[in-house]
Amino acid sequence: MMNSQLQKLNHAPSFSLLPKSSIHTNDLIRHGSPSLINILPRHPVRQNDHNKKKSSSCVVIRASSGELGSSAAVSTVTTTITSIENKAVSVKAVVTVQAGGFLSNILTRPLDEITDLLGKTLLLELVSAELDSKTGLEKDRIKGYAHKASHNDDDVIYESNFTIPAGFGEVGAIEVENEHHKEIFIKTIDLQGFPNGSVNVPCNSWVHAKFDNPQKRIFFTNKSYIPSETPNGLKRLRELELENLRGNGEGERKTSDRIYDYDTYNDLGDPDSKEELARPVLGSKEHPYPRRCRTGRPRTKKDPLSETRSSSVYVPRDEAFAEVKELTFSAKTLKSVLHALLPSLETALLNPELGFPYFTAIDSLFNEGVTLPKPKTSGFFQTIIPRLVKTITDGGDDLLLFETPEIIDRDKFAWFRDEEFSRQTLAGLNPYSIELVTEWPLKSKLDPEIYGPPESLITTELVEKEIKGCMTVDEALKRKKMFILDYHDLYMPYVNKVREIEGTTLYGSRTLLFLTEDGTLRPVAIELTRPPVGDKPQWKQVFTPTWDATGCWLWRLAKAHVCAHDAGYHQLVIHWLRTHCATEPYIIAANRQLSAMHPIYRLLHPHFRYTMEINALARESLINAGGIIEGCFSPEKYSIELSSAAYDQLWRFDMEALPADLIRRGMAVEDPTAEHGLKLTIEDYPFANDGLILWDAIKEWVGDYVNHYYPDPTLVESDTELQGWWTEVRTKGHADKKDEPWWPVLKTPENLIHILTTIIWVTAGHHAAVNFGQYMYAGYFPNKPTIARTNMPTEDPSEEFFKNFLKKPEMALLMCFPSQIQATKVMAVLDVLSNHSPDEEYLGEKLESSWAENPVINAAFERFNGNLKRLEGIIDERNTNLKLKNRVGAGVVPYELLKPFSAPGVTGMGVPNSISI
Repeated sequence: MMNSQLQKLNHAPSFSLLPKSSIHTNDLIRHGSPSLINILPRHPVRQNDHNKKKSSSCVVIRASSGELGSSAAVSTVTTTITSIENKAVSVKAVVTVQAGGFLSNILTRPLDEITDLLGKTLLLELVSAELDSKTGLEKDRIKGYAHKASHNDDDVIYESNFTIPAGFGEVGAIEVENEHHKEIFIKTIDLQGFPNGSVNVPCNSWVHAKFDNPQKRIFFTNKSYIPSETPNGLKRLRELELENLRGNGEGERKTSDRIYDYDTYNDLGDPDSKEELARPVLGSKEHPYPRRCRTGRPRTKKDPLSETRSSSVYVPRDEAFAEVKELTFSAKTLKSVLHALLPSLETALLNPELGFPYFTAIDSLFNEGVTLPKPKTSGFFQTIIPRLVKTITDGGDDLLLFETPEIIDRDKFAWFRDEEFSRQTLAGLNPYSIELVTEWPLKSKLDPEIYGPPESLITTELVEKEIKGCMTVDEALKRKKMFILDYHDLYMPYVNKVREIEGTTLYGSRTLLFLTEDGTLRPVAIELTRPPVGDKPQWKQVFTPTWDATGCWLWRLAKAHVCAHDAGYHQLVIHWLRTHCATEPYIIAANRQLSAMHPIYRLLHPHFRYTMEINALARESLINAGGIIEGCFSPEKYSIELSSAAYDQLWRFDMEALPADLIRRGMAVEDPTAEHGLKLTIEDYPFANDGLILWDAIKEWVGDYVNHYYPDPTLVESDTELQGWWTEVRTKGHADKKDEPWWPVLKTPENLIHILTTIIWVTAGHHAAVNFGQYMYAGYFPNKPTIARTNMPTEDPSEEFFKNFLKKPEMALLMCFPSQIQATKVMAVLDVLSNHSPDEEYLGEKLESSWAENPVINAAFERFNGNLKRLEGIIDERNTNLKLKNRVGAGVVPYELLKPFSAPGVTGMGVPNSISI
């Protein structure tokens, strides 16, 4: 069908305006043509508004991370025709600027208004894609100033007129110089008057003032080119733009800069403020870590290796989202919670160590709330975080009132039950930790001279007793029936250090689970271990589900410790390290090495939206010394250092792909005859069941895209920008692991497809699975406490402590749980982190303009969108199948975290393109 349509098009009259020498069928297919687009069936896919108007040509720049979506883009892309061979063309440029996108202060505003009156706000220079045939040099630019024409609440319009001479050729780029004294946010530039309709430039980017930086901004057309295919007239500008983005690695970065460079995590501590806020540099031989974006701030006085902190953290200008209207919901809300709500909470709850006196006091957070001091600005909290804060009376105090998390709304006692504890390892907040037991007996790999005897006390006899003799341990191992949550070796080196801090404690832990005949898990035993300390030998004890009262309460306390271990590992390793932190180097390398016109840059760009900004905010207030994580999680000041240890011991790029991750944990084996090429060890594993369908959909889309642009396999290895990107990811972005043998090679389209699928999976599927269920599962903190504050009653207890435990065991559990201030802080933050903003861009939902231009890519994206809609239907169907007991049942929260699309708010579903919160 497609071939016959293409054959007809070889003689189609719609190309008659082009010089004959420029008509090449391959080029038309790869870079797009109007007729090819028109013959393809259209399906409902969310697109920029530029797909709603008449067919026209389009020019695009490297869009900002804060792309304005449908409000900013205004034309469907066909092919770029800017002048015909023998005739000059008069065109009008219409520049749309974001109202409020001017950050002029009171001193420079009058000067900018004079500039507007003189009609010299923006200098536009049209660049030909062709070199001058006589001189071999770039053709002269066609220049013109844009003057202010009109404005409304949303936009300010500037206009300019050009005459494009005969023989100028296609417009390949536009250079812009901002004559104002402050930056402006340009949405689009429309060039109106071409024979084939207007040329649209969806900019969505900050343009600096020439007084801050004399470099003009370079905007490229919407056609994608690998380096070897770059039109001759654009080759110099292609390299120049990349040089501008790389910078020279010197000096402190200014807010207006667009420079991407690397640095270590040397800005988490604040030694100049307090000695106890000093932290080691992460990103060294001692503490390996991914790299973050360089800011160039001066070093601290007390530690020459650490960088001084500042009230705002630099990110390249087009990665920031704070000033652009309607794109700030999640970020502004999070900032408001961190900088305004949490300090108010500290004022309201004076005693930071005060726990909850009874369980009904925890319930009161959802039905009575916490009264907050009256804010300085009336209605401030209601405007920014109406979901969290209500006003009691006009002019009265504010009330922090939490929504009831779904897990408690469906079953108030779900958190108490062993079967729910086990089920959440497969379908909860952290489905990434459970592993198949493959070695027996269990044994630590740590040095016994330091940490004590390595053998576990979970013995064969104990296990066979607990599984009621239904099979031997050997049989259970052969039949793949035993699973483990293993937080022993990673946590043990930190146990004694953490215990020196008041108000927290830590153990190394192992939790053994058994797969029953109905496909559900049940916990068999929990082992808690403390290494030798001082003159005390190693302490360890195994706890099991029992029927006697004392044993029952000890089991519940042991589960609370394991839940705190799991909450810390989830937040620090599975969430922060493996998604947010590991992704930043991919973004930096892409902007430094891949041109805006590179097809792989355009494929990856939607998956990098807002990530650097949200990571900067995390360094500012969440993972910093004395920040939320340190104050509310068991490892306290060692929290991020522990994530460095996990990076050192566990992180491998080749294992970040979902199939490889499942195989590594023994949760699947390769099976060419099975769906997805894998056979799951536990058939009803909701995260893996849904995740593998999503992985396959991503891989098919990426495969279609890559194979289109790299029809000859040798093009991958010869693509200098692509090779530069992948080399820099390995050697600079993840420099501490640059010599590891497991890095994938990049020589073929198959290599590239796997690498890109892995990155997109991490930014989309992996992050969604471990982020957007946070309030649902951890909003009621007894289900997932972030900290255990007291030791087990059986570990070196005083007579009085054990007596109190026997008298009122409920109090022992409440004392172990987070304090009131810790719990409410975490609940407020998790509520915001679990929230989808109104401008969220979901995987496979929005057709980028450069993809719409190309019929092959357009069709591939339609298939991708269709596959994701089918996945939604599959998940809905699975959630009604009562045979799938790990995702369906009385009071069970259905597993929807990998449903691709969602409405705004805390929904427990939706897979955004990027790590944007």
